[in-house]
Amino acid sequence: MTATITSAAGPPLQRGLRGTCSRTLADMLPLAVAKYGDATAACHKQDGRWVETSFAQLGEQVREIALGLIDVGIEPGDRVAILAHTRPEWTQCSFAIHTAGGVLVTVYQTNSAAEVQYVVDHSDAKLVFAEDASQLEKLRAVWGQCSALEHVVVIDATDVALQHGEYTLEELRERGRMHDAAEWRARYEAVKPDDIAVSIYTSGTTGPPKGCLLTHANYRMTVECGYQTEMVSEDECAYLFLPLAHGFAFLVMLQATDSGGTIAYWSRDQQQIVSELREVSPTYFPSVPRIFEKIHSLAVSSGVDAERLKQAVEVGITVREARARGEQVSPELEHAFAAAEHSLYSSVRALFGARIARSVTGGAPIAPKILRFFYACGIPLMEGFGMTETATLATINRDGDFRFGSVGRPAPGVELMIADDGELLVRGENIFRGYYKNDEASREALQGGWLHTGDLAQIDDDGFLYITGRKKDIIITSGGKNVTPSNLETDLKLNGWISQAVVVGDRRPYLVALITLDPEEAPARAKALGVTRDPLGDDPLVYAEIQHAVDHVNASVGPVEQIKRFAVLPHDFSQDAGELTPSLKVKRSIIVERYRELIDELYSRER
Repeated sequence: MTATITSAAGPPLQRGLRGTCSRTLADMLPLAVAKYGDATAACHKQDGRWVETSFAQLGEQVREIALGLIDVGIEPGDRVAILAHTRPEWTQCSFAIHTAGGVLVTVYQTNSAAEVQYVVDHSDAKLVFAEDASQLEKLRAVWGQCSALEHVVVIDATDVALQHGEYTLEELRERGRMHDAAEWRARYEAVKPDDIAVSIYTSGTTGPPKGCLLTHANYRMTVECGYQTEMVSEDECAYLFLPLAHGFAFLVMLQATDSGGTIAYWSRDQQQIVSELREVSPTYFPSVPRIFEKIHSLAVSSGVDAERLKQAVEVGITVREARARGEQVSPELEHAFAAAEHSLYSSVRALFGARIARSVTGGAPIAPKILRFFYACGIPLMEGFGMTETATLATINRDGDFRFGSVGRPAPGVELMIADDGELLVRGENIFRGYYKNDEASREALQGGWLHTGDLAQIDDDGFLYITGRKKDIIITSGGKNVTPSNLETDLKLNGWISQAVVVGDRRPYLVALITLDPEEAPARAKALGVTRDPLGDDPLVYAEIQHAVDHVNASVGPVEQIKRFAVLPHDFSQDAGELTPSLKVKRSIIVERYRELIDELYSRER
């Protein structure tokens, strides 16, 4: 075991504070149905209006699907996968798998056929829920290479001619109706806390995805943490667009169900997220930094003077922090606050709807500037940290107990330690069992009872955690200097022109960057400059704007960390091209390999 430099522990986990007090994810939904009954469990947009589903209705849907799984031969412990967008049926099918005693395998809907084949075959999935004809087509193309696959159930079977072994979701429910509910109850009551509940495959930023095995007890702990870390409560609403195949959204779904909250499912159109936030008016909005960066850009792009904006943010933070401490605020500050409320704060809050109480960001670094802006406007945007391997949750900032730039203190029942090489180690009941069929990787990740996260971090004297980089992402220049690229990349993305940035320089004499333009913001900015060239990055005026952004970032770091050259790519990175994970993190190794010639060219130019 490596030596300890710093450690911190969260408060004791208090169980049974609220919710269903279920033992597993299998009995969670039946208990929620009994407790919340006709309360609204979910809503989704259909034909232009929001349609509600009660807990009682959700329970009926889940029971029929679970009994249908039993009818087609799913036994306790069998793997069953879901290949679909975030939608109500994803939740129905996942609880059906758990209550039938199966193990849920999550598959990202953006995966290619080859990626789907890898997860389905590697996980030994016996049945797959496929969203529609396009996802069914992927499965048909690789079915022969999936050794355990026997059945596919299509959720939306419009214009689909089914073949042998394929069913519609409605057909599966019909088969389930032939079984007695007692059979369902016997299945979910037989599930034990230490049974494997879900196999979530990592998004593969550094290689082939690994199947993280998480127990019912792992997720039952993090659901309990949700009550102590201000997630979703009864009579509240969470707007959910993040992929449910990812642990972050999966935990939100579980916690909302357990607490009696409502999940508002997006309409699967990313361009409609902001408008749907206003329509649904959620109390809780979990997201990734890229969405908050876009909303921030939208909020400040209306021609507000930069100095006035800076003053409004400072006034908002000062007044809100003073009020939180119960301190008196001077008349001058109150007057400035009231003016900023009228000119800025209220309009920004309106972007999230009228009831927003909490927002959470995770999965990638976010600039403290973004956090400060939203907090000043009355939207506590709290950063947290977790991994698939920690059942999503490890640390969290809370309104009234936070540090801008940190990812918060340890969640209840979680311990942190910084090893002598700067790596963050985590311990608690939330830590996964290991990687499926990968003992070597499991041994590397789990040593001495601690999860080795691969993240570099620091813990301050008050127990707040700061992630400083990834061990594998650290750039070591040819001069032997260590540089953390994520800090530079995050600062570059604050510029409205820039969508993504990848800083390169390992074993090179200096740093260079690959930059993509924001597909929504950049065209409008270019038009204001009179630029019509396509691609925009080839225009000298646009290039000069990016150079200005790079110079601004370089001014805040030492010479070794400065970006000496950059290239503007003609298109943004995308999931379809395999350059982004479903949680919108850049696959650095893929980018570096794909653009190796361009990177070499940047280094070959005369200085």
